[in-house]
Amino acid sequence: MKISLKLGLWFFVCILIIETSSMVYLHRHVIHSRTMQELNSLHARGNSHREVLEISSEPSTLHHIALMESKTDTEVVIEDTQGKIILSSGIVDQSIKKIINEPLHDVPRNGRILQSDLHGEKYIATVSPFDAGNENKGYVYMFKSTEQVQTMISQLNQHFIIASVLILFLLLVTIFFLSRALTKPLIVMKEATKKLSKGDFSVSLPHLSKDEIGELSKAIQTLASDLNHLKKERNEFLASVSHELRTPLTYILGYSNMGRRPSLEDQERIHYFNIIHEESQHLSQLIKELFQLARLDQNAFTIKKERINIASYLQVIYERVLPAFKEKQIQLKVDCQMDECFSVDPKRFDQVLLNLLDNALKYSDENTTTLIQAYKMERNIHLIIKDEGIGIQHEDLPYVFDRFYRVEKSRSRATGGFGLGLAIVKELVEAHHGTIFVESKPREGTCFNIVLKEQFDENGFTSG
Repeated sequence: MKISLKLGLWFFVCILIIETSSMVYLHRHVIHSRTMQELNSLHARGNSHREVLEISSEPSTLHHIALMESKTDTEVVIEDTQGKIILSSGIVDQSIKKIINEPLHDVPRNGRILQSDLHGEKYIATVSPFDAGNENKGYVYMFKSTEQVQTMISQLNQHFIIASVLILFLLLVTIFFLSRALTKPLIVMKEATKKLSKGDFSVSLPHLSKDEIGELSKAIQTLASDLNHLKKERNEFLASVSHELRTPLTYILGYSNMGRRPSLEDQERIHYFNIIHEESQHLSQLIKELFQLARLDQNAFTIKKERINIASYLQVIYERVLPAFKEKQIQLKVDCQMDECFSVDPKRFDQVLLNLLDNALKYSDENTTTLIQAYKMERNIHLIIKDEGIGIQHEDLPYVFDRFYRVEKSRSRATGGFGLGLAIVKELVEAHHGTIFVESKPREGTCFNIVLKEQFDENGFTSG
């Protein structure tokens, strides 16, 4: 069943229940009110005759009352206290006799309603006592045929039926247009999700109102854009992996074939074997980094944090990489004035800092300076790796953490990079609940800023 039909039926049933309940209540209230109006009118008419009789109970007065009622749709019967009928404006049938023969007890001065049931009875009736003095006492009975009241109720029922039909028609028309207005954007989004499921991410949804449906449309559009970006990244990733694997394999295959020649001299054969060994190491490193990235993506690794002193930790890193920097005649400095501890996984965080320092070493020239800096700001710990190297072009900055992305593509083979190092760095930093930013200008250097948020463990100690 389509959602438009479901929504329409749901609205129809709900509103129909509300409208039916309202109409039934209104119908009963109107009928009851109209019946009470008739009874009150009949009662008031009987009291009016009572007032006249108490002023004058002459035969002419009685005749006048009978004449008045004979011209209306009501009947009057005047009876004395002995049960003798003094006056009747019409024929006293069995239904009237049944009512006036009922014994009366303590009838109040203002009278009483004797019969108010419209169903199963021929008349509605009231009684009003009168006292004209000189033992001239009795009761004024007023009667009105229930058939006349039922005719009036029948006419009201017809009006209610017509009104109900009109309301039902307007309800159907309203629900039809309302369900179409609500479900049209949902149908568009359904078609969009079908395209997404088939791998077509070129989805463009209209800008809708700022409600839940509009937010859903925006979410689907964002999902489509993200999936399209991921698809492009996947294709680029596979192409890059294929290229990176094919290059060393081509070298290995080519030089191994050359090394198998019987006429080849030993010195030349050793040269080829050295190239094969170098390319094998190159290939092994690539597979190692790919495997590491796969584990990071699948969260198939654990972060085992330890509380370490920041200054001591950075000093160990400094001493570890200093010989390589000295060999290239690059000055390496450490600036850490903090004497605090923070929680990191030393093994994993070594990868982060060594990778960043290795990049600084590769892309910096002689007689430049590389700085390792640490400081605390707004309860966060900042670790800075800043060099004075070749820098990064502005248009390349958003992509430096993408996999297989190289800023200096022409130098990738010479420096031995695959474009995976910074991707691994970003994953590891985020695994420590931190963030990493990069700032750079061509020929002025690059600055990587790692921000570790200060957290509290279950013992109340702070951690990075």
